[in-house]
Amino acid sequence: MEKTRSDCPISCSLDVFGDKWSLLIIRDIMLRGKLSYSEFLQSEEKIASNILVNRLSVLEAEGILIKSVSPANRSKFIYSLTEKGIDLLPIVIEIMDWGAKYNANCPRKELGKKIKKDKAGAIKEYYQKLRKGV
Repeated sequence: MEKTRSDCPISCSLDVFGDKWSLLIIRDIMLRGKLSYSEFLQSEEKIASNILVNRLSVLEAEGILIKSVSPANRSKFIYSLTEKGIDLLPIVIEIMDWGAKYNANCPRKELGKKIKKDKAGAIKEYYQKLRKGV
């Protein structure tokens, strides 16, 4: 990032991934196994294609994502998390847990129930899954 609002660590972090779309893209890769542009477009939040292109570029420039050619289809790109991106896992889990706890319209699904029962175990499980791809 070129310009930061302040030298506060929270502000600096928000400069990188503080918009809702970036966190939803990270969620999709991290927790839902999505890898491609077309898969991100199919997410329930309905991100606009121009915003998706922008956010993928920002996340790649920040070293959170890596873009590579798909081994299955050489005309398609896939995205994966870097170690820096994987390090966001506990934050994503905490945001998810907080949202389920305080918003009745966001019920706990399978992962949410696992987090409520054993948050540390869920984080460990996802770290192992994510690091297999790095």
